[in-house]
Amino acid sequence: MRTVLYRLYERRLARQLRGRPRPCHVGVILDGNRRYARERGLGDASAGHRQGARKIDELVAWCYELGIPHLTLWLLSTDNLRRDAGELGALCTIIAETVRGLASDPAHARRGLRLTAVGAADALPEVLREALKDAEEATRGRDGLHVQIAVGYGGREEITEALRRLLSERAAQGHDLDRVVAELTPEEISAHLYTADTPDPDLIIRTSGEIRLSGFLLWQSVHSEFHFAEAHWPAFRKVDFLRALRDYASRHRRYGR
Repeated sequence: MRTVLYRLYERRLARQLRGRPRPCHVGVILDGNRRYARERGLGDASAGHRQGARKIDELVAWCYELGIPHLTLWLLSTDNLRRDAGELGALCTIIAETVRGLASDPAHARRGLRLTAVGAADALPEVLREALKDAEEATRGRDGLHVQIAVGYGGREEITEALRRLLSERAAQGHDLDRVVAELTPEEISAHLYTADTPDPDLIIRTSGEIRLSGFLLWQSVHSEFHFAEAHWPAFRKVDFLRALRDYASRHRRYGR
């Protein structure tokens, strides 16, 4: 009975979205894996991370179905890199397996799934760095759903790195600091971010009931809408996603005007 009611509610939500605005780019902060494992007595945190990794394929399928062309998943922050070595190693292995699975899946290939990584690649373990590189190469040139994998990512670090790149580029062109300062624009900084080739997120979802961004896409989220879901990431359902989209569709976006 519960399954039947769930399906009916899911269809009702889908109907409510017909003809209404949908985001072009959704960013998701996948939070709550460890709490999910602890609350369900699954053992160590890696059990929660594995459950969360399985949910990613479902989310990708929902984006296909709903026609959302860009998706960014925050899987590992720069702060996470300071976690216990055992947990961090297991998490990086799980992320690497997940990325390789997405890149090699024939069904995703048929639908044109493209993967890119955003973050400080040099700070990542080799197993994860290589998996991300291989996935980018394997999916390059595809024109379907674009999934950005944010790993070793921090918003402050991204902006700092963007400014470093910009200043180094201008210095190589022979520009002095006074000229750089005089000509600096937000558009120039945006062009040097990890996400330079991707539109800014229209909607950012965070799971597990936390009401903060924690540094996710700080620059890019200036005009984003936010939705905070109570469910831990491994328990995030399609109805939760549809609710987030319904919430987005109900808002009047003024872009600061």
